[in-house]
Amino acid sequence: MEIDLDHLRSWIGRTETAADLVTVRLANGLQATLGDAPLAEGDRAPPAIQWCLAPPIVAAAEIGPDGHPARGGFLPPVPLPRRMWAGGSLRFHAPILVGDRVERRSRIADVTVKAGRSGSLCFVAVDHEYVTSRGLAVEERHDIVYRDAATGPARTAPVETPAPQWRESVTADPVLLFRYSALTFNGHRIHYDRRYAMEVEGYEGLVVHGPLQATLLLRLAGRVKERPPASFSFRGVNPLFDGADFSVAAAETADGLRLWTARASGEATMIADAVWA
Repeated sequence: MEIDLDHLRSWIGRTETAADLVTVRLANGLQATLGDAPLAEGDRAPPAIQWCLAPPIVAAAEIGPDGHPARGGFLPPVPLPRRMWAGGSLRFHAPILVGDRVERRSRIADVTVKAGRSGSLCFVAVDHEYVTSRGLAVEERHDIVYRDAATGPARTAPVETPAPQWRESVTADPVLLFRYSALTFNGHRIHYDRRYAMEVEGYEGLVVHGPLQATLLLRLAGRVKERPPASFSFRGVNPLFDGADFSVAAAETADGLRLWTARASGEATMIADAVWA
């Protein structure tokens, strides 16, 4: 499929602002999904709560065949049909509290096209700032990748990981995926429509969300060090599917922690680095 890169790059610099409340119900929905204790008004919200805030909400008539909002608007209208969360980075400046009103200020930072094993890949980088009444709380770089349709799931070469010093097991079942989709108002059908995921997009099963894996890694980092990191970067390296337990693991590095999620076979699906100032 031909990509007019100059046209897509004309979106660079576009901005969008949205706001939402960190309600007790929303915070405790995420806590319950992760298996954590409930929170009260004024408590520190989970460190990945920003991914549950102000999701794009469009009418049913404006949804594309994959369950995402139709192309165009704030994000450039990339003609490649498969859209995935590729990775990103976070820098934490101040906590977000339960009860906060959070404003997200977004800007299209870059649009690039590369040739991959599975065909053409278009990367869209979006910068976000999350601001509360106390000032800037979180800075984020969000990397989105678009790819061709009939190529099956994208895979990379195996990624080596160190021996884990901390490891937890998570059951990847449809209920976990459904609850996280509901928390983030994510309509992407690969997370709940098994027939679509397997027959249309060529996956082996339902796909575990990238931000859910990143949330679990960020949660483990905070538990290991007993405080959230100053910065956290992550990228997906292979798809993760439902139907079996997966591991969330970490090991010490010179700067902090290397973290990763992995299938039961040991194959890494997301890798991340957490650094403490």
